[in-house]
Amino acid sequence: MSWFYLLIAAMFEVGWPVGLKMAEISSLKAAWIVFAVVAMAFSGIFLYVAQKEIPIGTAYAVWTGIGASCTFIAGVLFFQDTLSLMRALGVVLIITGVVFLKYGH
Repeated sequence: MSWFYLLIAAMFEVGWPVGLKMAEISSLKAAWIVFAVVAMAFSGIFLYVAQKEIPIGTAYAVWTGIGASCTFIAGVLFFQDTLSLMRALGVVLIITGVVFLKYGH
């Protein structure tokens, strides 16, 4: 169940940079900032619960790896961030590292 909580934490981890980006480009700045803060809080809560059974180094690396990878993908899909071979390879390496951490546990 801890790995499930960690996955939820990582999904909320994506919420705060997306919320901050939306605050930057939207007229609803305050609402998006509140969204970002709530996402941060839930991300932290679920990380806290997950690391009760998952070593902190593994939990943190997986949390940030999934969060960074998914945020990168959101940036490419929704915010016109640049997608290049090197950037894509970097994300593939992050995801590979997350998989190794999960199964090396």
